[in-house]
Amino acid sequence: MLAILTALALSLAIFYVGLREMLLADRDQRRREAAVVPDEQRGNGLRWRTLDRQLLRTPWGQRLAAALEMSGLTLGPARFVLSTLAGSLLVGLLLGRSLSWLLFPLGLLIGVQAARFVVRRARNRRREAFIAQMPELARTLSNATSAGLSIRTALALAVEELADPARSEIRQVSEQINLGASLESALTSLERRLPSRESAILISTLVVSARSGGGLVTALRDIAGTLETRKETRREIRTVYAQTLATAYAVLAMGVGVLFVMDSAQEGTVDTMLREPLGQIALIIAGAIYTGGMLVIRRMTRVGY
Repeated sequence: MLAILTALALSLAIFYVGLREMLLADRDQRRREAAVVPDEQRGNGLRWRTLDRQLLRTPWGQRLAAALEMSGLTLGPARFVLSTLAGSLLVGLLLGRSLSWLLFPLGLLIGVQAARFVVRRARNRRREAFIAQMPELARTLSNATSAGLSIRTALALAVEELADPARSEIRQVSEQINLGASLESALTSLERRLPSRESAILISTLVVSARSGGGLVTALRDIAGTLETRKETRREIRTVYAQTLATAYAVLAMGVGVLFVMDSAQEGTVDTMLREPLGQIALIIAGAIYTGGMLVIRRMTRVGY
């Protein structure tokens, strides 16, 4: 049983790491292909894009593609769906083999939630990285406008000065403006991709200044200082909450581990519990308590955007 438990933990870890690395590798590959290889010569990539287009015809596929785009991962919806399906089947088989085949649907659900967690975590990391660059972005725009450059030229200059993800996001804004979009619509699109209070403050200042003029340089310098203070405050809050979150995850892991300990002490215990109404009620109540506790803790320790 210990070997099965170890295999389950390793499989989940490998699934998470493998999916994340595949997303990053696919993003880099698609960028290189887009730069040097024509569409008609990309072989498998063309077939994947055909599947992507089929998924994008559905509202669910459109939401999935939007979520992948906001996470900064360019993996197509078709590859993501197939990877999630494979991982879910693996988790379901391991749970069924180690505890009870009645837990196979739960394994599928865990695999789907793990894939959602990967995308959500990537999106939050990208947003956090962009928020951390906001003071630098404000200072860059302030220096450019103080030198007499327009907002549009200052944005193009920021593309050269900043690192990702701010570089790619500001480049997209600059390209939209060059294609005829208004400054307000391009910045609103940026705020929709990376929503946060910090980006709302900066974008509102740029939009208002572009409409009515005024002391943009002074406003940007003040915003840079404010954003720097907010960044340090968020960092301190996350440091304080780190131990609480670690404890919550440890308690959750202990609760799940109890099932494996029970089954290792007497094989078939969990399967017997799942086949009895009283055991089902007990497991449902325990699962609800753990899930509710985790949701409350995450809600209390979440730093708002």
